[in-house]
Amino acid sequence: MLRRLAGLVLAVVVCGSLAACGSSSSPTSAASGSGGVRVVAAENFWGSIASQLAAGRASVQSIIVDPNQDPHSYEPTPADARAIATAQLVIVNGIGYDAWAPRLLAANPVTGRVVLTVGDLLGLKQGDNPHRWYDPANVETVANAITGGLKRLDPKDAATFARRRALLDTRGLAAYHALIVAIRARYAGVAVGASESIFALQAPALGLRLITPASFMKAISEGTDVTAQDTATVQRQLSRHEVKVWIYNSQNATPNIQRLNALARAERIPIATVTETMTPARATFEQWQVAQLEGIRKALERATGR
Repeated sequence: MLRRLAGLVLAVVVCGSLAACGSSSSPTSAASGSGGVRVVAAENFWGSIASQLAAGRASVQSIIVDPNQDPHSYEPTPADARAIATAQLVIVNGIGYDAWAPRLLAANPVTGRVVLTVGDLLGLKQGDNPHRWYDPANVETVANAITGGLKRLDPKDAATFARRRALLDTRGLAAYHALIVAIRARYAGVAVGASESIFALQAPALGLRLITPASFMKAISEGTDVTAQDTATVQRQLSRHEVKVWIYNSQNATPNIQRLNALARAERIPIATVTETMTPARATFEQWQVAQLEGIRKALERATGR
């Protein structure tokens, strides 16, 4: 049954998100839509959602679109500054993830501009896990806030934005939510390990028991030193098969992580990969996430035989 659901999920992604919910966010220095509200997203995962909600009534531009670009260390260009200066709605992740964005906003003040900072919206503080696009509930909250911003800036099209918000759930994100529910129903409680804190926000939604030390995942994610104790713990969890699936961020395969990947392979522990930013860059948010979730589902199936 789960295999049949997976096939349905992929079909919905192709037919639903591409046809019903619009295009993905655009490369830097290019915009989607024609006229209307000018929207700039610091990262393309939020830009993709904004583009689908805009329904052609807004131009949407994402600044970071390169899957190989680290948003933490991004250096904005003059073109980025111009985009921010002319934007009416700016979407920033916050929580220290894109510290360059508030500096551009401060340098280019605009009366009436709406700034949506995800971390502030969710009541988070510096040091909290910034990867909020991996939390399905947070994605819904941000989508609602983007819709609210579009309505505020273009009240005459408020009904259109409301319809697009509903379509995002019933068509665009339907496959994404269905696969999350299916994984939780079949694999709830299965112990898994992860290389980074990005997965720490999705694991609860999937019902998976993430047992990797939080301090290990945070250190790898932030590029700080990992303690010998944490490394030893992760190695023990793999060598003793305490984790059934190992999930790692392929965009940050440090030597330490490469050694752990090799250990997982040697122990015949299935590996699933995730990425911090949208891959490929021109995918929609849901296409990217569903592909990753399907990889996790297959790894769980191999690990558990069900």
